[in-house]
Amino acid sequence: MPQSNSTAPGALVWFRRDLRSFDHAALHHALLAGTPVYCAFIFDSPILEGLPRDDRRVAFIHASLGELAAELEALGGHLLVRHGDARAEIPALAAELGVAAVYANEDYDPAAIARDEAVAETLAVAGRALKLFKDHVIFARSEVLSQAGKPLGVFTPYKNAWKKRLEAQPDALAPWPVDPHAAALAPGRSQLPSLQEIGFDGANLAAAGITPGMSGGAALFDAFLPSLADYGTGRDYPARDGTSRLSLHLRFGTVSIRHLVRTVLQLSARGQAGEGGATWLSELVWRDFYQMILYHHPHVVHASFKPVYDKVDWETGPAAEELFAAWCAGRTGYPLVDAAMAQLNTTGFMHNRLRMVTASFLCKDLGIDWRRGEAYFALKLNDYELASNNGGWQWAASSGCDAQPFFRIFNPVTQSERFDQQGDFIRQFVPRLARLSAKAIHAPWLHGGVDGYPAPIVDHAEARQRTLERYEVVKARG
Repeated sequence: MPQSNSTAPGALVWFRRDLRSFDHAALHHALLAGTPVYCAFIFDSPILEGLPRDDRRVAFIHASLGELAAELEALGGHLLVRHGDARAEIPALAAELGVAAVYANEDYDPAAIARDEAVAETLAVAGRALKLFKDHVIFARSEVLSQAGKPLGVFTPYKNAWKKRLEAQPDALAPWPVDPHAAALAPGRSQLPSLQEIGFDGANLAAAGITPGMSGGAALFDAFLPSLADYGTGRDYPARDGTSRLSLHLRFGTVSIRHLVRTVLQLSARGQAGEGGATWLSELVWRDFYQMILYHHPHVVHASFKPVYDKVDWETGPAAEELFAAWCAGRTGYPLVDAAMAQLNTTGFMHNRLRMVTASFLCKDLGIDWRRGEAYFALKLNDYELASNNGGWQWAASSGCDAQPFFRIFNPVTQSERFDQQGDFIRQFVPRLARLSAKAIHAPWLHGGVDGYPAPIVDHAEARQRTLERYEVVKARG
């Protein structure tokens, strides 16, 4: 393997959740710093431990790395892929290559921050530096604050401040070019282990409707843009193809958040984005908001954003375990909930409207701690991201920042009747109900039931009353 020399100390770019070779902050800065520039990805064993062997996310990463390696080679570089604990692997690789610094993009998860601090300390002992750059969000950490200089805990004021910040700092959307500086890349042959070599069997991504890599992300965005103007209404109906499906690509950085925001704003300026463009932009701002919340309030990983909600007495014991198992398996007797869980379990995706419905059902119909649902989603969701998953679950449980009031409890039948009126989504994922009429499919037990399909495991009206009583502790404590 080629070694660096004293006149060109070189750099190592550590890819993490940014698997692309364009508009890449860390790679751009490394290329400007000197030659040669090496590129690496670590299959971080502490993260991989406990995942199923057919985990789709690992398969997505592996396939995306193959495309990234090919693109880097086309630019004159290569990609080194290792498997192990990144806290040891990155300093060891930096020493092996003789580079002066490691460049990476920031990660705001508490565990990732601790990992990066450990890596930085080890590198410093050897006289090397870890240099981190913002890339995953438009505004990070404390870039968007209240007028009093405090982190904002309500979304709408945050969004307004976010927009004002962008107006004052439009270069926040400027791309970080790679191609013009690619001559600094260190030539070589990419090293990519097989999935089996890192302990995984692979997954059928195509069967789940997933095209990995930069090309997959670009194709999805191009396909979504013609329907962008209708996103505000189309996004609520799970049987429609009304969302961008880009969350997985945003999670692993096979698309650039700057490019997405810049494109929507350009279309809006030309009057081509409609109300849907503003709504979709708000969804992207929510990502920044939840990342900011996680950074400033890391206790949300294990506890309620609003501490008083940790006083809520959740159901436990054998009966609660049976209810939780039924929810996980999509055997609650409520067709929309069961169809949503079937979509999650079979594809790794769940429509956003249904994430709210299923989360509300677990917490407020079954009375089960939101943390259990959050952990199940973390295991199953292809696009799992701690900040957004935690924020969404705490919103549903009413324990989070800017959450729904505790007395707002989704009715799974009326949600079904409103957002899957003809039952098309239910029929797709609960085929046992496919022959029911559009009227009967939302509440089969009111129409004689269906052999082999369970009766409701709870009565919604009774569960709602129990939830109001359960949350009395919140009212009592102000």
